[in-house]
Amino acid sequence: MPASAEPPPLSASAAAEPYGRVVLRAALWLAFLAPFFYSTYGLANWLASTRRYVGSIVFSWEHHVPFLAWTIVPYWSINLFYALSLLLNDSTQRVNRLAGRYLTAQVVAVSCFILFPLTATFLRPATTGLPGIMFAVLGGFDKPFNQAPSLHIALLVIIWDHWRRRLSGPLLTVWHFWCFLIGASVLTTWQHHFIDIPTGALLGFFALWLFPAKGELPFAGFHVTTDAKTRRLSLCYALGAVLALAGAAIGAFFSAVALVLLWPSLALAIVAFGYAGAGPKVFQKTANGCVSLASRILLWPYRLGARVNVWAWTRRLPPVVAVTDGVFLGRFPDVAEADGFGTVIDLAAELERPGDASGRWVSFPMLDLLPPPADTLDQAVAAIEPARRQGTVLVCCALGFQRSATVVARWLVATGRSRTPAQARKQLAASGRPVHLQVGLDEPA
Repeated sequence: MPASAEPPPLSASAAAEPYGRVVLRAALWLAFLAPFFYSTYGLANWLASTRRYVGSIVFSWEHHVPFLAWTIVPYWSINLFYALSLLLNDSTQRVNRLAGRYLTAQVVAVSCFILFPLTATFLRPATTGLPGIMFAVLGGFDKPFNQAPSLHIALLVIIWDHWRRRLSGPLLTVWHFWCFLIGASVLTTWQHHFIDIPTGALLGFFALWLFPAKGELPFAGFHVTTDAKTRRLSLCYALGAVLALAGAAIGAFFSAVALVLLWPSLALAIVAFGYAGAGPKVFQKTANGCVSLASRILLWPYRLGARVNVWAWTRRLPPVVAVTDGVFLGRFPDVAEADGFGTVIDLAAELERPGDASGRWVSFPMLDLLPPPADTLDQAVAAIEPARRQGTVLVCCALGFQRSATVVARWLVATGRSRTPAQARKQLAASGRPVHLQVGLDEPA
């Protein structure tokens, strides 16, 4: 896998703030989050208990899941890691972002518990010893409601991600194993049904996406677009999200498997948010073409559709065509195609760099079907000449028709290889690949 956008381990990060200030911020967050959790979680439980009927979603095979009393220990251990994760940080910003993830998971989960309560159908056997004491404490505030999405699993995803960035070697292996035990324990303690796990994981990754470890927040600087085409695209993706959500809700009456549609629904909602005004940062793509783990997971259904779209439009076309002087134009490459070039200049915000691509990769994320921001366009054009001096260059977007063609046309004019935009267009068209330059970009910047 190429170098990713992950932040450095805690020990390698610069201590920009006094640790006392970091601990104080973490303590203040804990002073808020703990009572907020118990009050809202308890409220959701009480509201569910007042209903005449609370349904359940359970598969028949779940009745064969063994009850393992000792797994209450890893189940409870998440409470310790919850607090330690806040306290062991190196900056107040990281504390704030972790607390933002906790709060997001809790608000969304409790809202679901109130709007769509479910109940566990298991009757746990009597347990003695330390597990018995721990189950008794758990039963003091946790009723058989508050099922999907599992807040336990959502928090586990958040805490697992927090520590996997800071541990290495044998400790990291132990951490992965312990997190596996925590995740499995929601079943082996008969605390949750299976459907609660994937929905909880989806919520956890959403919280990670909403408050990334570093970089811009997806909602930072958001302003509703006034461009008519951009709004139409946003509405189209939003409609797709609503239809997928409706399919999940209606289909769940016939089979719980239909709830898998929640995944593409969330992915399309994120893309709609990007077109509504958040911009390409919703894809969380870095300058080397990698994306965050949360983006990779959450947007996988959308990226799968984008890949199918690339195949459908370009399957009968050459993947790349030569333009001039070692510069090529093409679709988003696979590993074999990318490794044939010294540098890949990638303009597709929505697609991730192939994991095994070994060459130099430079990304200038742009939204599909929209004129790119002038500064991003200028940076992409300016990157071609230095890259060309180091070897062959592939300029690509998803299909190789618009974003990449626009950038290459600009480069041709800017370097004098074409005298006019019209000549640049003809030169690209002569290469044997469809060209649709972005509207309003026929003159050089």
